[in-house]
Amino acid sequence: MNKTRIAMVLGDPAGIGPELIARLLSDEKVRSQAQVILIADESEMRRGMDIAGLTFPYRQIDSLASLDFTDDTPLFYNFRGDAVGDFPRSEASAIGGRYCLDTLKIAVELTAAKTTNAVLFGPLNKTSLHMAGMDHNDELHWFAELLGFNGPFCEFNVMDSLWTSRVTSHVALSAVPGMLTQERVIEAIRLIDTALKRNGLQAPRIGVCGLNPHNGDNGSFGREEIDIIGPAVKTAQAQGMNADGPYPGDTIFLKVQGDANAFDAVVTMYHDQGQIAIKLMGFSRGVTVQGGLPIPITTPAHGTAFDIAGQGKANVGAIRQAFEIACRMGQSNV
Repeated sequence: MNKTRIAMVLGDPAGIGPELIARLLSDEKVRSQAQVILIADESEMRRGMDIAGLTFPYRQIDSLASLDFTDDTPLFYNFRGDAVGDFPRSEASAIGGRYCLDTLKIAVELTAAKTTNAVLFGPLNKTSLHMAGMDHNDELHWFAELLGFNGPFCEFNVMDSLWTSRVTSHVALSAVPGMLTQERVIEAIRLIDTALKRNGLQAPRIGVCGLNPHNGDNGSFGREEIDIIGPAVKTAQAQGMNADGPYPGDTIFLKVQGDANAFDAVVTMYHDQGQIAIKLMGFSRGVTVQGGLPIPITTPAHGTAFDIAGQGKANVGAIRQAFEIACRMGQSNV
């Protein structure tokens, strides 16, 4: 099996991303698992090493026209994009956002062309991205536009072996009931079923949340479970997906914790229904997967952590998990 080739970027230079990448690539075992090209400003890469107190070998290249992965030594492409001037530290900035967008664009283009097989990026700051001109709510929609992708997509969050997806995401809670349809629930189930198969599972077990307290209590607190979610689960089953539910949102994650074989994934109806639970289960290990896109893209689920940036305290756990997922999912894009 050929090793996955990963296009890697540091993330926002004002945060902990450069330190995390330095910690990740300083591990010889990590370097042996994949062939990496790091797209970054050299001074920022070295600053990350200084903060981490660690170094890693790399081979600098001057062109992206033909990448020569001859061994496990990461390739390094010194690139700053259109970002001009010094990067502010521990705060959002247009220059930091510009640098993130420009480096990510190269990583995505390399992977879309199959020169690399997956993208891994350090934490981003949405305010910085918006200051730099990104007019999407989040980077997932920006990725989709960059790829010219018009199909369904969804942000997945991963904690160890448990994956979550959601039917609605960055919308007001008051808007959620009106956005729920059988088609959207089935789509969310299908997206995570496909992603888990790309991650190596042949028949993923998927639990589906209800919307209302106590699953609506037979219609006493709402009929979404009866009219929308339940029928959607049955349709997904008829289409060959191993889905079950709906289950009450306040107990489904307890079911997962009590039985490791319960589910591989949980489909939630809105953002915090899954996010609160999964972050409580292990904030420092969580991973975000940009689900549904034609290429694998992963990142730590935590943010830029401006409060500890530059202090050498960053926990490498989440980005290590993101790297492992990128390695596995990248094999389907080789």
